[in-house]
Amino acid sequence: MENEVNLEITLTEKQQIAWDYLNDHTTNEVLFGGGAGGGKTLLGCLWLLHNCLKYPNSRWLMGRAVLKNLRESTLLTFFQLCNKAGLKIDLDFEYRQMDGIIRFLKTGSEIYLKDLFAYPSDPEFDSFGSTEYSGIFIDEGSQITSKAYNICKSRIRYKLEVFNLIPKLLICTNPTKNFLYYEFYKSFKINNLPIYKKFVPALVQDNQYISPYYEENLKKLDRISKERLLFGNWEYNEDENNLFDYDKIIEMFRPLSKVNEQVYLTIDVARFGSDFSVLMVWKGFSVEKILTYKKQSTSETRKVIENLMQTYNIPLNNVVVDEDGVGGGLVDELKCRGFVNNSRPVEKKQTSGEYTKPAIHNFANLKSQCYFMLADKVNKGEIIIYPEINPQIKEMLIEDLEQIRQKDPDKDGKLAVTPKEEIKERMGRSCDFSDCMMMRIFFELKMPLAFGFIRLNNSFKTQKAF
Repeated sequence: MENEVNLEITLTEKQQIAWDYLNDHTTNEVLFGGGAGGGKTLLGCLWLLHNCLKYPNSRWLMGRAVLKNLRESTLLTFFQLCNKAGLKIDLDFEYRQMDGIIRFLKTGSEIYLKDLFAYPSDPEFDSFGSTEYSGIFIDEGSQITSKAYNICKSRIRYKLEVFNLIPKLLICTNPTKNFLYYEFYKSFKINNLPIYKKFVPALVQDNQYISPYYEENLKKLDRISKERLLFGNWEYNEDENNLFDYDKIIEMFRPLSKVNEQVYLTIDVARFGSDFSVLMVWKGFSVEKILTYKKQSTSETRKVIENLMQTYNIPLNNVVVDEDGVGGGLVDELKCRGFVNNSRPVEKKQTSGEYTKPAIHNFANLKSQCYFMLADKVNKGEIIIYPEINPQIKEMLIEDLEQIRQKDPDKDGKLAVTPKEEIKERMGRSCDFSDCMMMRIFFELKMPLAFGFIRLNNSFKTQKAF
């Protein structure tokens, strides 16, 4: 340590690997952790303390989703390290609790304590300010959003040239299915992480300095907690409120049925540059073809739709386009069915004897109704997807379906699914593939149309629907 501070800390093997990444000139982002007890918080606090003593007048950030939790947990570990190093509060450093700043009196370096929670009143993290930092440590990364992650990355530029440093972001976490799963773990699993990103998995078994009772307590946890915290399993099924059973999702990918059934076309049109336009050709409840496009104009998408209609002889009444956003233009041009996610669910009146019962439903909107009905069919094994599907598309489709959950299951109210915005925060992208699947249920609701369409030699003629 610099400045005559004697801090004798022997790192675990995994901590040493991460420490080397934090001090090289190649790595910008380090994700450390997995199971509980691997020494995550200690590593982050030690790194900040080391840097504050080594680089005079530098500025660092210690962040967590909730500031109260940071003060009651992460910060305690930091002060324990300071005490072990012989550093005294008000003599070697000061802690301005109201400002959330730790300042080292001999070096002038500072650590800012930040709340990284995504508050609805501050979706753009304006409260974060424009302060620049020399490096950032985020504890419990499972609790933050991809937006907070990106904001943090954009702020690492303070005096880097002076100290001959490159931007460094350390995130410590237990297994999570948020953006970190997709940004780090999945690529790490197939040995495809970019050179500037590193993932160092660590379990309680990797920490020879922890109490043996800690591991014994982890063994007594519930099944899901044990998968995450004891075994460091990133593939766990975290939420019993998932609509789709994972095993049934995997079973969908099997040879198609040869039964002659009606053909349908569902289209989810990209509304933003990073989203996919997804088109699915169905025969009955079997997906026969999936096409994806990025940054394609609506006129080009229209040509693809018309070619598919001609190739598979799909009547216009069997075509549905997500009408939200730019998809509305396609609906107007094609005169096909439009799907409005937040429209009213379809109410079916029930006739019994000499009177008609009022319509009964318990769905918040049409999208929720279709997702719950799709989940029922998937879980019953009634949906088939051609097994020759592109592996990347298959993987994204599985990811999408895993993210669809019931919203607020403990509240008495109408059935709803997790909002698209929330899913995008978790995954870092929209659930375009599952949305395209979900719209197939639209045709099962037998929604009335004032007009139908018949096909005449590559053109369309309107006729009344009876």
